[in-house]
Amino acid sequence: MVTIMGNGMGAYSFSHLNIDTTAYDTIVCDVRFEASGTNILKLPFSQAKDYILSHYEAENILYIVTGSPLFFSAGTLLAKALPPLHVKLVDNTSSKAYLLCALGIGEAEVESLSLHGREHLDLAAFLRKPYTFVLCDAFTCKRLKEALRFLDANDIHISIGYKLGYEDECICPLNLWENEEERFDLKAPYVLLIQRLFEPKNGLSNDESFATERGMITKYYKRHLSLQNLELCPNHLLWDVGAGSGSCGIEAYTRYKARVVFFEKNPERIAHITHNLRTHKVVDALLVEGEAHTKFESLKENPHRIFIGGGGMEVIATLPYLYTRLQKEGILLINAISLKHLSHMLNTLNDARIAYEVFSLSLTTYKGTLDLIEPQRQLFQIKVVKA
Repeated sequence: MVTIMGNGMGAYSFSHLNIDTTAYDTIVCDVRFEASGTNILKLPFSQAKDYILSHYEAENILYIVTGSPLFFSAGTLLAKALPPLHVKLVDNTSSKAYLLCALGIGEAEVESLSLHGREHLDLAAFLRKPYTFVLCDAFTCKRLKEALRFLDANDIHISIGYKLGYEDECICPLNLWENEEERFDLKAPYVLLIQRLFEPKNGLSNDESFATERGMITKYYKRHLSLQNLELCPNHLLWDVGAGSGSCGIEAYTRYKARVVFFEKNPERIAHITHNLRTHKVVDALLVEGEAHTKFESLKENPHRIFIGGGGMEVIATLPYLYTRLQKEGILLINAISLKHLSHMLNTLNDARIAYEVFSLSLTTYKGTLDLIEPQRQLFQIKVVKA
């Protein structure tokens, strides 16, 4: 039999748990716990899991985890691996419940996610509700500063819960833009609560909401078709090559919660993209400045999707390379408005024996009482799906 119990908030010890340690054949806990005894095993999770799965039928085992076994805990992972009749969970206060009680915030207003031991934010959850609770490790503040580079201190309010339950606990505001995290030893346990102070944009935006120079924006209807053909899912990594105004990549985030890397070489367009990222409150985006074809290899993570809206002949020559960079079942989508570029694209793909589809979009809009006709330039779209 296995009992999985949380130790609540505070030091890594059994001192505040009302248990009789002699009632168990073996007590298993993390190596950080300050405990000793002939029946106590202090093990990392992988070894603790192996031991418990090997001995749960023969021994009465108590497995003690930090906080609550029901909240982002190894306890629930282990419980799923055990037969239901051989496991019992005993709850305790989680770091989330402790901090929300201290700040007087209702749980319904809060989304939770973990950056403990993880590199990427879950963009489907982050800032979705008025508050986001984040489980942290020593690298979380640095990672958040990168993800929030296009927001400022007026967009969010951050509270830190540092060493909750300890005698020297601290619950206070934290300004990452002022590097206030440097006051803390981030190797100690801490959590963050982030309050969103803006109303997020979730749908299609009008062309007028993007700063741009003439002709450097994928317009509303074509943008909608492009995003539809990219078949995006939350947390997909998208490369937006020749980003122009950044409109496609920005809506890939606001509509689908994709993680976007923008490539642009023109200084004026870079300024427009930066402005648009800030006004649309885009999170976890990267703007790469310079000739796109010289920058691809510097990015180690392969994208799920690549959208090419510009970049010229140099980018066209890299299409076979970009195909190799796609993750399995990834999509490469290319927009072309000139027959010259379309011809070069198709020749390049044919020479590399890469299969593709071609779509053509002709669009005419009418203004006023249908007396002003505005035909738009014909768009050719090439779609490649990596097998």
